[in-house]
Amino acid sequence: MRKWHNYLLAGVILLNACSSSKKVTSGTSTVNNGKVWASLWQQQAAEYKALCFQAYNIAKQRVDEAVKQTPAKPYAVITDIDETLLDNSPYDAQRAINNLDYTSTTWKTWTAKGIADTVPGASAFFKYAASKGVEVFYITNRDEDERAGTLKNLQLYNLPNADDAHLILRPGHNSSKESRRQDVLKTHTVILLCGDNLADFDALYDNKPTLQGRQDATNKLIQEFGSRYIVLPNASYGDWESALFNFNYKLTTAQKDSIIKAQLKLDK
Repeated sequence: MRKWHNYLLAGVILLNACSSSKKVTSGTSTVNNGKVWASLWQQQAAEYKALCFQAYNIAKQRVDEAVKQTPAKPYAVITDIDETLLDNSPYDAQRAINNLDYTSTTWKTWTAKGIADTVPGASAFFKYAASKGVEVFYITNRDEDERAGTLKNLQLYNLPNADDAHLILRPGHNSSKESRRQDVLKTHTVILLCGDNLADFDALYDNKPTLQGRQDATNKLIQEFGSRYIVLPNASYGDWESALFNFNYKLTTAQKDSIIKAQLKLDK
């Protein structure tokens, strides 16, 4: 009798475990399921690495072409940091797999560690540019209170110009990078810009353009991509995602899921 009781109890425990597992899976939002897969792709796909190498190979060619000339002002390249130079997928994956959204507090806990790996090809390219006499300016929308952790992370890989003068953080709540780019242009000839988000390149992407507005701007700038604008892949987040939600950061995950499903093109 006791043996049957033990079997029955084990069966109930197993059933409950399976039931709990199903609840966790079904409760994960569409948006966070997507971010889990995006982080997995970024961490494991050879295709992701190849795209990064492709971008930085093109960037190297542009530097080689530029340094054949003698500019009126010193040469420089401008780069974004997150998902262009530093890989933050461990943070993104940890939040998403636990069905949690991004928060400023948890993000800053991550950046303060200063341990993010580099994006494939990034470190080699910026060191190569520096070897050719090209200064590197890091224009990022990280906040001022992230300066110490950011410099620590850049210096971990001995990246060139990893100092206060070349690390240009977000001024207040203004996320546009245009005025900061213009400041660099006053003193340097900028060969190219590297980024994963289109607002890293041009003011046409400022002021929260709609999805169609972003497409229109991209069509206008078609000749710049691969020439002056070097784009790195980022399927996890960016203005492309914010534009889906009309830059409404107060939406619930359920509301985001509904919008995502409405935007998808499905086979009929």
